[in-house]
Parts: sequence; structure tokens; C-alpha cells
Amino acid sequence: MSKVEDFLSKTDEEEIVNAIQIAETNTSGEIRVHIEKNTSLAPLERAKEVFHFLKMDLTKQQNGVLIYIAVESKTFAIYGDSGINRLVLDNFWNSTRDAILKQFKQGNFKQGLIDGILQAGNQLQEHFPWDNSDKNELPDTISKG
Repeated sequence: MSKVEDFLSKTDEEEIVNAIQIAETNTSGEIRVHIEKNTSLAPLERAKEVFHFLKMDLTKQQNGVLIYIAVESKTFAIYGDSGINRLVLDNFWNSTRDAILKQFKQGNFKQGLIDGILQAGNQLQEHFPWDNSDKNELPDTISKG
């Protein structure tokens, strides 16, 4: 098995998908997680590539968020679409990053992702609250590369 397959168990993945669904109940924002083995690029640059590859830039309000992880490279990044970046301060994602990093440093990868996802959902709710016309525009599943 590759490190990507070993990174999270099937149960861990189900709990992470559940966290995405919970986080998205109060926001029109869309959250995805992508895991791959490694990257030769800066993590944020690779996250941007994956973001576009997953067509996350096609959401109606441009409010998609990708949590990108390169397992072997031991790095991650959070990338938000232009609709978010037009409305928030530069340090908007710091608390999400810190929540993930705190758990990752302890080897708690599942909990780090869950904490980060829920934190991102809370932050998105402020600028992109859920309303009756909202549709889930992107899959909640974890993508792997």
C-alpha cells in the first residue's frame, strides 16, 4: 500500500466526509479534501492546480475551499477561491491552518482534518451563509491523486 492509502482508514475517511457535510450545513461554501503522495511544487501552488483540476473554481459564488495534503512531503495547504479572497482579510485561513497543524504535529491526521473542516465551515458561514436556494455543488468525498 502507498502512503496515501495508509494515511487514513476507511472509517477515518467516512468521519471526514461527515465533517464536510456538517460544515456545509450552515454555509453555501464548498469544502473538499485532496490527498496525494508528494509534490515537487510549493504546497499552495500544487493546491491551486488541484483546485482547478477538481473544477472547484466553477461554484456559483466562487466560494470553494480545498484542503490539500501531500503525505510523503509532510505538507499541506488551504486554498480558497476568488469569491472568498475578495471578502476576507489575508489571515483568514490562519485559524484553520493552526487547527489542522496542532493535530498533525501529534499524528492525529483525521482529527486535524475534522477540526480544520469545521473551522473553515464556521468562517465561511460569516461571509457565505446557507439559504434555501443553496445546492451542494461539489462532491463531499475525499479525492486522491
